[in-house]
Amino acid sequence: MIPALPPTIHAMRPTIPALLVVFAFQGMLAFADIADIKSEPDLNRRSELALMNADEKIDAARQAYQAGNETAEQAAVEEVAESVTVCYQALEKTRSEPRKSKYYKRAELKVSALMRRLSGFRDEVSFDFRPRVEAVLKRLSDIHDELLSDIMSGKK
Repeated sequence: MIPALPPTIHAMRPTIPALLVVFAFQGMLAFADIADIKSEPDLNRRSELALMNADEKIDAARQAYQAGNETAEQAAVEEVAESVTVCYQALEKTRSEPRKSKYYKRAELKVSALMRRLSGFRDEVSFDFRPRVEAVLKRLSDIHDELLSDIMSGKK
């Protein structure tokens, strides 16, 4: 016969919402801005963190646009381009073979997804703000093309 756990053990179990709050708070503190991401010593992790930051900044740009805050909107959109640039530079510094690197392939897929999201955002904004979004979209497209070229050419 298996003994039952004492009732105090059950009372000590944290609830799922409490754990989610703790993990979300830790995630926000881990890398709050692009400067923290640039200081990440692991280049592969830096590339992935930069892509996550770019994804979050598209959400931030959309929220700022809906709130009518043009300066925050522009800053968020510009940080998308900077984050993707940081990602690509980190991957180049790894000196790993792009064709065999899962991080290059993940970056290519994620940048493609970011381009789709940014295109959708471009269609939502006013005509006055579209050139700024299109400039960032062009930069993402250039980096996406470079990633594909690196993967397909097999350069070292």
